[in-house]
Amino acid sequence: MSSQEILMSSRKDFQLPQPSTRSSDSLGTGSSSSTRPSIYYDAPPAFRSVKLLPYELCEQCIIYFEEGLSKFLIPGKEPYLTESSDVPALNLLISLLTFGTSSTPPRPAFLPPAQQLALAATLAIHPSLTTRAQSENTLQASILAIRYLRLVLHLVGPINGKLQDAFAFSTVETSSRRRARRRTTSDDVGILKDDMNALDTKLANTGSLWVNAQDFWHVVGWAFNCSLLHQKRWERWSLWLQYMVDVLDQDWALRAHMQEQGANSGEDAREGSIIVRYLSRNDTTARQERRIVRAIFAEGSPKSTAEFSEVWRNETKERKKVDDVQKAERKLNIDADNWGDYMKGASSSSDLEDSPPPESPSKTTPTGGSTDISDVTAPFGGSESLVLRLRLLSLLSTVCASLPRTFTSLPTLYDVFLEHIRPLPLPQFFLVVSPSSMQHFHSAAASCILQVILRSLLASSAPLPRTDDVTQETLETCYLPYPANTGSISDNAKVSLCVETLLRLLQKHIGLEWTESLQEKAEKGIEAREQKAKKTGKGRGKGKGADEEERMWLRGSAGRISGLLELVRIQQEAMEE
Repeated sequence: MSSQEILMSSRKDFQLPQPSTRSSDSLGTGSSSSTRPSIYYDAPPAFRSVKLLPYELCEQCIIYFEEGLSKFLIPGKEPYLTESSDVPALNLLISLLTFGTSSTPPRPAFLPPAQQLALAATLAIHPSLTTRAQSENTLQASILAIRYLRLVLHLVGPINGKLQDAFAFSTVETSSRRRARRRTTSDDVGILKDDMNALDTKLANTGSLWVNAQDFWHVVGWAFNCSLLHQKRWERWSLWLQYMVDVLDQDWALRAHMQEQGANSGEDAREGSIIVRYLSRNDTTARQERRIVRAIFAEGSPKSTAEFSEVWRNETKERKKVDDVQKAERKLNIDADNWGDYMKGASSSSDLEDSPPPESPSKTTPTGGSTDISDVTAPFGGSESLVLRLRLLSLLSTVCASLPRTFTSLPTLYDVFLEHIRPLPLPQFFLVVSPSSMQHFHSAAASCILQVILRSLLASSAPLPRTDDVTQETLETCYLPYPANTGSISDNAKVSLCVETLLRLLQKHIGLEWTESLQEKAEKGIEAREQKAKKTGKGRGKGKGADEEERMWLRGSAGRISGLLELVRIQQEAMEE
């Protein structure tokens, strides 16, 4: 099997146990289940118990890692995998983990210390093993690493696997203050003296992801910047980030179930979750919450790349292509003082070149038809990037609803969401607030987010609802009949899109009842928005073409609202007959 085939299969293999999705009885914070995550376990998955690797096997894995990952042969050059190494450490760890799976009951799974799990996470994404891999063998190492991590998540879970210890961001200096004095080798690996499980290789120490990245949100922001600027890096970061979001989601869901079962003797089990650790930082709350949301909405601008820069130096540079003729000329001739490729196991700056600039995304319209979905999602870095962004926003919402003192309150969080969502151009705005996107959130959270956006856009004549719970009466009274507070076509289209999604959420989770009042208010709102939308929003490059495009979004949404109500009426009449 080729590396590309293995890479693609890693997206499909070893899927997480599928939890149930629960819906509330109403769309709002009044629901008793509104603090539950978007995934919720009725019963915890049957994960295998864990045994720490015996000393001899642990030492053998350390030796394999240290021999397979060559040190710096020449100062300033990257670590690399020797051609003779097939990363036996990862193969051994996979064998030990999966051994006994078919037994009844399954035997305990052998798991290495946290340092080796942390190293595997670095191997899965480090540029010298991915985008700058010198050989097929080196590339296989990164693929094996992500497969092993997914196996750990699938078979033993994030809690049994102690992933909260393995995936902890720190610096060498911070670690040394916590545990021991730092010993620096001649290769500047930076190992701790008293750590029995430390690995003597730079990628496990000063070259580690967990040391080079400021924190998880630095990685998130940089990964999403790559989705727009550096496609080859994004191909690798997307695998890593998807895995990490799976870890965060599952870890939170399991701890939420433990909390409901009262399994933590007075302490809130959710406080020990990985996401809570990532949200906790010595910074003012206001600065932190905005930085985190900026990371999720990172768009590849100079400002964004300055705040969320590359994790490793020269990370985006790619290996120069050398044709076979040039390679053939590099022959060893000691007499002529020509050493060829001897001692050139690692790449130097002269071997690297900048990655190609990203292609400009195609302009899209709301007409659909032949427009490819990848073009529509291009400003977000593609559909995979968009889904990951939505999942992270949903997780933040769940944590704030459950533990507001840990991070921030829901109203404050949704105000920060609003700062990023409302200014989006209509195609991207629709992608965020569409019914399919809101499915990533709990119904109560989706309802609240849509209402926050609507209240910032609606005319002052629209009354405020008494509560955040959305009912059909609330829609008729506070949202359906009203236009935006400006004459902007874009703003009126955004109001229509939010109202449309609220209608669909209400239909799905509670059910719509067709009445003459509902029909009348919907038609009144459609007419009011059409009449008020007289001009396009201000901005460079806006003109008649932009005006027509935005009006298409407004009328398209109006048509779908009318079609939805007609469908509800027909279904209701059929049931009454």
